Amino acid sequence: QVWQIRLDMHLLNHDGNITDAASIAGIVALCHFRRPDVSVQGEEVTVYTPEERDPVPLSIHHMPICVSFAFFHQGTYLLVDPTEREERVMDGLLVIAMNKHHEICTIQSSGVVMLLQDQILRCSKITAVKVGEITELIQKALENDQKARKEGGKFGFAESIPNQRITAFKMESAAVDTSDVEEQAGEIIAKADPPSEVFASPVLHTPGTAQIGEGIESSWGDLEESEKEEAAEEEGESEAAAFECEKVETEDTSTLKETKNEPIVLSDSEEEEVVILEPQELPRKTR
Repeated sequence: QVWQIRLDMHLLNHDGNITDAASIAGIVALCHFRRPDVSVQGEEVTVYTPEERDPVPLSIHHMPICVSFAFFHQGTYLLVDPTEREERVMDGLLVIAMNKHHEICTIQSSGVVMLLQDQILRCSKITAVKVGEITELIQKALENDQKARKEGGKFGFAESIPNQRITAFKMESAAVDTSDVEEQAGEIIAKADPPSEVFASPVLHTPGTAQIGEGIESSWGDLEESEKEEAAEEEGESEAAAFECEKVETEDTSTLKETKNEPIVLSDSEEEEVVILEPQELPRKTR
C-alpha cells in the first residue's frame, strides 16, 4: 500500500511570473506536509492518528526551484522575474529549474526569440545564485513555522488572511509618467552592448530538425528499425525519381527511334550506314 498525494494550487493574485511562484509554493507545501505514521505487522496495517503518534514528513531529497528570464529585443536584453506588464511585451521566456546543488532539473523555452549558447549559460549561472537564496528563505520559513507551532504562537494560512499578507498586493498603485518612455528606452538600447551574434531564423538541415549555427550531426544513436525502413524506402523512391528524370532527359536529347518489340535503328544520313542494335546493348545515354 502507498500514499497518494495530490497538490492543488489556487491563484489569489497574479502580477507576472506565476511559474516561479507556483514552484516555490508547491515545494514548500510538500516540505511542510506531514502524513500519518503507519506500522505494518504481517498483512495488518495500522494508521495512527496525530494524537497517537506525531505525523511524519515526506522524504524530499532536493528542492527544484524555477527561475524565469524574459528576453527583449531579440535576446539582446534579459530580465529576471518579469512582471505581468513585462510579460506582455517580451519576445521570449526561458524557465530553468535547478536545486541548490546546481543540478538542472528542467529547461523550458517559449516565444519567438532564438537564444545563443552564451545566453543560456549566463542564465544558468544566475539561476544557481537565485536558487541558493530562495532555498535558504524556504528553509528559514519552515524553521520559523515549526518553532511557532511548538511555542503555541500564531501561524498558518488563517493567520495570514486578516493581515492581508497574501490576499492583496503590498505596494499601492501609483501614477507612472510614460510621456518619455520611448526616449528612455532608446537611450538604454544605444548604451547596451548587443550579443556577439543573433540568428533571426534556425538553420534547417533536414525536414523536422533545426539547430542554431552550423553545428554537427546528431549523436542520439542509431535509428530504430522502423526509422531505418522508412529511410530505406525514401532512398529507394529518390533513386527511382532520379532514374525517371535521367530517362526523360535521354529521350529528349537522343535521335533514337523506338518501336515496340523491334530493334532500335540508328541512322546516319551522311554516310548512309544503318546500325542495328539489340535493346540490351543500348547505352544509358546517347547524344
